[in-house]
Amino acid sequence: MTGVPEPAVPDGDGRRPPSVRPRTVPGRRRAEIAEAAARFFAEHGYHTVGMREIAEAVGMRGASLYNHFSSKEEILYAIALAMTEVPVEQHIPLLDAEGSPADRLAALLRAHIRHLADHRVEHLVGLRELAALTPEHRAVITDHRRYYQRRVRDVVAAGVRAGQFAVDSPGRAAVAVLDMVNGISWWLRPDTDVDELVETYLGLALDGVLQHAREDRA
Repeated sequence: MTGVPEPAVPDGDGRRPPSVRPRTVPGRRRAEIAEAAARFFAEHGYHTVGMREIAEAVGMRGASLYNHFSSKEEILYAIALAMTEVPVEQHIPLLDAEGSPADRLAALLRAHIRHLADHRVEHLVGLRELAALTPEHRAVITDHRRYYQRRVRDVVAAGVRAGQFAVDSPGRAAVAVLDMVNGISWWLRPDTDVDELVETYLGLALDGVLQHAREDRA
């Protein structure tokens, strides 16, 4: 490592796959309903509740709920979409910023973990109930996840070429890192020190999985 930032050139082609559709930003009330429904799904299970129960959980009449969402599946899709498209839109640009591959990946992981900590319930529901989505909706979510994983793989590969990471398969390493940080949602508690969590998992990812070669090592 020279300490001189690399040019801000994307490690991949920087484009989303054609199958990923642009996100339609929901109204604030839709977002509030989706957030409350996620808590209800997490507590009672997606398949055990209907639209009437969801409406009661969010404090509105059943008929009013249909003004915002046409079905329970559409609510689930909105939850899963927010947990996949928002990271693509907000975190992936960090991989195209200035700095070494290790610096850029660290910035993405910090943002990723903080977003997950802020939306743990929604993230967990999106993971657990993916099979309940329609094939079309499930394909959109899967495309977002694959694109995100591919961009992480590309920056890991750049780090290998730069001598910063020591892994044989950047693709498998990317999967390992993302699986590790996404697993936080299964056990995270409200009283968890998120700052400490971020730095702990950053070390596990960079120094552990990726065998990051730091300047201060012999």
